[in-house]
Formats: sequence, C-alpha cells, structure tokens
Amino acid sequence: MKFALFFGNRGFMPGELIRGARADMIKAVTDAGYEYLAMDENLTRYGAVETREEGRLYHDWLKSHEGEYDGVILCMPIFIDENGAVTALQDAGVPILMQAYPDEIGKMDFAHRRDAFCGKFSVTDVFYQYKIPFTVMKPHVVHPSSQAFAQNLKDFAAICRVVKGMRRFNLGCIGARTTAVKTVRFDEVTLQRYGINVESFDLSELIDFVNRKADDDKEVLAKIKRLENYADFTKVPQKNKLTLAKISVVIDEYIENYRLDALTLRCWNEMETILRVCPCVLISELNDRGITCSCEIDLTSAITMRAMALASQKPTACLDWNNNYGDDENKVILFHCGPVAQSLMEGKGTVTEHKMFAKGDPGSGWGTNEGRIRAMDMTISNGFTEDGKLKVYASEARFTGEPIEKSFFGCGGVAEIPDLQNKLLRLAKGGFKHHTTVGVGHMKYVLEEAFATYLNYEIIDIEG
Repeated sequence: MKFALFFGNRGFMPGELIRGARADMIKAVTDAGYEYLAMDENLTRYGAVETREEGRLYHDWLKSHEGEYDGVILCMPIFIDENGAVTALQDAGVPILMQAYPDEIGKMDFAHRRDAFCGKFSVTDVFYQYKIPFTVMKPHVVHPSSQAFAQNLKDFAAICRVVKGMRRFNLGCIGARTTAVKTVRFDEVTLQRYGINVESFDLSELIDFVNRKADDDKEVLAKIKRLENYADFTKVPQKNKLTLAKISVVIDEYIENYRLDALTLRCWNEMETILRVCPCVLISELNDRGITCSCEIDLTSAITMRAMALASQKPTACLDWNNNYGDDENKVILFHCGPVAQSLMEGKGTVTEHKMFAKGDPGSGWGTNEGRIRAMDMTISNGFTEDGKLKVYASEARFTGEPIEKSFFGCGGVAEIPDLQNKLLRLAKGGFKHHTTVGVGHMKYVLEEAFATYLNYEIIDIEG
C-alpha cells in the first residue's frame, strides 16, 4: 500500500507545527509498513497547502503520480484552509482519510494551540458540499504517533484495498444457476454498473475440457500432489482423485485466460452424475490460494467474499444458515459441504464422498472436505441485486469452537451472533438468501465505509 500525504496550512497559525506533522506522519506510515508520496517541502511553506494556487500545485503534482497511490491522508496539524484542500483533492479518485491533531493541555497559548478539532469540521463540510467522498474515524482528533492512529491507518488501508479491488473486477460464472435454487438469482447488468464484469461459461464446456485432459498430463500430476498435500485424500479412489485434479487445472485455465479475480461454480448435480466427483475441496483450495470462489452459482456471495478477503487479507467462505444450536437463541451452526478454506478449519480436512449424493447414487460425490471451523472473531456479509441496486449487509460475530457431533456431515462451526433472532427476522423480511459469507476478524466499519462511501452499494442495516 502507498499513501499520498497532504498537509494543510493557514497563514496565521503556527507554521512550525506543519514541519513537525510532516515528520510525525511519515514515521507513522513507514512504521506501519506502508509506502508514501509527499510533495517537495520546498514547493510551498513546509510543503503544505493553504491557498487555492497551492492547491492547484498539489493537484497537478498528485495527477503526475496517478495510479501510484492507493489512498490520501489529509493531515490537519492546525485549523487548515479548506479552499486549498478541496482544490488539491477534488480529483484524487481514491479514499481520503481525514486526520486532525489533538491539542495538549498546557499548550493552549497562541504559539502552540492547533484548533484542528474545530477545523476538521470546516474541511469535512466543504468536501461534503463538493461531493468529494472521504473517511473519518474515531477519535475525532488523534496524534499520528498514537496506537489509536495506528489502528486508524490499518483500517484505512483495508478500506483502500476493498475500494481498489472492487471498483472494477472480473467474476467468472461457471455453469448456469441450479434449476431448483432461485434464491441465488442476480442481475448481471446491475453488477456491470458497479464495475463487476461477469464472464459466463457453460458447464458442458468445462466437462469437455476435463475429458480431454490426459491422465499423465504434467499439470494434472502436479495438481494431484498439491491436492494430496492440501487435504487428506487417503479415502478417495485414484480415478476420482485424477478427475478432481483435472477439474482444478481447467478452472486454473479459465482464471488465467479470462483474468478472473473471483468465480462461482455450479457444483451440483452434473459434476456428480457425469464426472462422479464433488468439487468442494477444489473450492476450498482456491479460497486458501487467495482466489475467491463460491459454490451453487451464488455469485453475489462471491462479491462479499472478495470484499472481506481484500479487507482481511485472509480467506473467506460461503456458508448455509443451517441449524439451531440447542436452545441458545444467539447461536447457529453455519455449514457447507466442504468448500471452507483449510486455514479457517481446526485442522486438515478429510476428503470424503458426499453423503447426500451417495444416498441415491453411491460413488458419485467424491470431493467433500469435511472438518470443523476454528474459533475466531468473524464478520458476516451478503448481498443481492434489486431494482438496479446492489444491496448488502455486514455484522460482526464469532465462531465459538464448540463441539458439533461427529456424525454431522460436511464442514461446520458454531457461530455466536448477538441479537441473532432479530437479525434473522430482518434477513428474511429483507429478501436475503439462505447463505451468508464469513471473513476473519471484525470489519463491519471497513466494509460499510468502502461499500457506501466509495462504491455506492446500498447498505441494509440488520442491527436494528
């Protein structure tokens, strides 16, 4: 991540505070492991911006570095001039973090007082008037060297990753929607307006590509080794393992040939009846590799999965709202057959035959990756398209790590979600599907800020 640094000024305020702020901010950004761009401090007084003319100077400098920075940090060491700031940043095109310095008790004389607490409102108001999107965080004023700002910077970097990664990307849709499941329907044209380009492929094409692959193809053999290292394949017949490896190679080719950033897969029931496998473990491995993939052609789940993966820099998963957990109204078992990334599980998964397919057609469903989801803080999110809009929700919860009986099929985890029953009512009345997506850590604010402020998604509040 690289941030462009902006420092504001106002003539009658203490100029020395600008010089100190420049050093403070550069240290804070580099200590956090990020890179920075800063205008030459000799171009203006301390390299800060006060007037419209200085704002144009910064604007042109920023334009000359277009594409090099992921966000802008607007630093207010004092009560800065808003005219220079808005002129400088009206075409930034990336998230902008508003940071204002706190005053110190004992340093409230005219030589040291900053008044940035008040000045921050002056800047945010004018940015609002100009419709320039920006980000504000708690606390209202914060020193760059503080732990609070270190957390602000971490969250802002996550927002920038989500905005950059979601503003324009390719989402592969391999197979048509499963006939029996209308809940995952979506509007492709609406998604295009949000910069989400859907590339659609017929599943018969994938099956044909798989059947053409030779058993001794070097990429297929390499894939078998990778899959065997990834999960426990000891129960899987060699023929089915070979087919899974071929499918994985073909999916990789789709990703490479069409520059896919994420994908969704029709996982039943043609793969089972024709190819005699279930692709759960392949979806698991893709997500662990950093390639977002949802199952059951739940394409909008892939969208929120990708956003959370960008924010957390960790794998995500698409799960069913599946079972109550005894009488605890705030707990639910979230489950899927086996597409959960290995790193989100308690241990190495065991690849088995899909019990639902084996019931009526034994030998047809090798590929489910069974196990349990580990205890962790997490965020739930999902969305759908309606009336030309992409609507999403986000909420925070945790996987508890509590036991689920051994006979429970697939990969599941007990989730504790505050006020769950009311949230379920809002999801049901709001038109959301039987899936939710989960990401590691709490990131509700990061997601909502990226979605609403910069990407223009419609946020649905399920908190009440």
